[in-house]
Amino acid sequence: MTNLGVKRVFICGSALRGQPDHQNLQAAEFIREAKTRPIYRLHAAADGWHPAIYEVAEGGISIPGEVYELTAEQFEYLAAGEPPHMYPADVVLDDGEVLTAFLYPRQLVEQYNWPDISDYGGWTAYKAAGGKG
Repeated sequence: MTNLGVKRVFICGSALRGQPDHQNLQAAEFIREAKTRPIYRLHAAADGWHPAIYEVAEGGISIPGEVYELTAEQFEYLAAGEPPHMYPADVVLDDGEVLTAFLYPRQLVEQYNWPDISDYGGWTAYKAAGGKG
């Protein structure tokens, strides 16, 4: 059971453990590693500065990430530090749990022609392979 004022959030980008923005989670409690259902695409936005994910009707992949419990204050801090255009929305994990994650408008990803990195195996794997940013 979730405590009042606590939100479970799925993290799949630069705030993951070992990534440069992990401190944006402050003292949020790490719950577990997880992955989404295969209904999303993952792109390297802004020259690889941050990930951009969005839901698709077909051709999706399962995105690996981490689940954290954040207080309302921690969530507001995290949201305030997200890049422009990112927005909180529900994502579905492979076990059916629905959590909040930060998505990016597909139309902007396509407008900027940001590279699709869905086949790298997640943000951490992309960065380890020399992804820019």
